[in-house]
Amino acid sequence: MVAAHAVTVSLPGPLYERLAQRAIRTHRTVEAELVEAVASVVEEPDELPADLAEAVDALHLLGDEELWRAARHGIAPEKASTIEELHLKRQREGLSVSEIEALATLMKEHTRIMLVRSRAAALLKQRGHDVSGLCDEDEP
Repeated sequence: MVAAHAVTVSLPGPLYERLAQRAIRTHRTVEAELVEAVASVVEEPDELPADLAEAVDALHLLGDEELWRAARHGIAPEKASTIEELHLKRQREGLSVSEIEALATLMKEHTRIMLVRSRAAALLKQRGHDVSGLCDEDEP
């Protein structure tokens, strides 16, 4: 059994309320919800979350044309713009709970897309393709 260490943490009211509501929905304690939330952030660096691992696991089965499409695919411009706006607002004045959740959702999608792109590019390179032009495509 792993030893437990007691830690006292002061949470902002809205964050505590979100954890409390989640605890009620899952029939767990706020402490259990907080431990799970912290554990999900402090994952082993070599482990991908299941949804991200699933996104890249079968890429090696794709043909070159599909890999090129995956390597060139980016987040929709309006979503990229929203991410930028939310980051700037967070720096200026902070975000509401709903804005924090929206940003987290968009960042998760962006992370998945970038992971797939990089893995597709790596596979194309392994197959002998010159992928250096992919970097140029990202520039304005």
